[in-house]
Amino acid sequence: MKLGVLTTLLGNLPLAEALAYFKSLGIEMLEIGCANYPGNAHANPDELLSDKAKLAAFQKIIADSGLEISAFSCHGNPVHPDKKIAAEFDRGMRNAVLLAEACGISQINAFSGCPGDHDGAKYPNWVTCPWPDDFGKILEWQWNEKLIPYWKEFVAFAKAHGVNKIALELHPGFCVYNTETLLQLREAVGPEIGANFDPSHLVWQGMDPVACIRAMGDAIFHFHAKDTKIDPYNTAINGVLDNKSYGDEINRSWVFRTVGYGRDANYWKEIISNLRMVGYDYAISIEHEDSLMSQNEGLRRAVALLKDVIMTETPAEMWWA
Repeated sequence: MKLGVLTTLLGNLPLAEALAYFKSLGIEMLEIGCANYPGNAHANPDELLSDKAKLAAFQKIIADSGLEISAFSCHGNPVHPDKKIAAEFDRGMRNAVLLAEACGISQINAFSGCPGDHDGAKYPNWVTCPWPDDFGKILEWQWNEKLIPYWKEFVAFAKAHGVNKIALELHPGFCVYNTETLLQLREAVGPEIGANFDPSHLVWQGMDPVACIRAMGDAIFHFHAKDTKIDPYNTAINGVLDNKSYGDEINRSWVFRTVGYGRDANYWKEIISNLRMVGYDYAISIEHEDSLMSQNEGLRRAVALLKDVIMTETPAEMWWA
């Protein structure tokens, strides 16, 4: 495994400067945002794909840094009911595929998306319960008429351009948000669909990340190192569904924390050990979204903890057996 980072954390800095700082901390891999929600501060496909000199300069910066790209990230909602919005998200994702192809990368990270409840809808409709019966009908329509057809076509496009791993981040608000929905889409579309496994989104839904790792197995393509702290007092009153601002930390049922500030090192050792047991040996990519810490402090503390828990060497032979 190699320690990585989602570079949007330092999107305010020029790429070379950001990479020099990441390298100084011991980062080895880069998850680079290039479209949609992650933005394109460090990699703008419209520019890089239309100008060979700019693409070569981008690749040289990466090569000179000594760091590797783990994936290009382009999270969005390509099945948004507003066709104009959906088209823009889809365009960003396809450009991410083309940029990955140009850079010799076979993976992108994304969201599954969420449609509306009919063709004339204006906003997405995230269904999370089976009753009243209307919800079940909506869910069936979303998957069979929108989600599965879209991803079948997109996977075919990606494969034609050398991208055979599409890591979907399990995130509430989108159709793929837990283990079951990830595996359901993978079964319907193909093995090119996998997970960008982010435990922070699972914890506040009540899932156990270790159990999820074991259930997903080789469907895990990428890993986000991010933590969540559940507030036991606010949760006891209002439960875990919470639409208050992320900045209203003291009143929320949960908040994102940097690694180690939601659960301790033993928790992360269990996660890393189970990732190894299911065969995952790729990026442990820090996504720092802790509103209680600065960009630098949150990153430094995550790096310090993860350096002590990540397994970097090949397992030894069982000499004792």
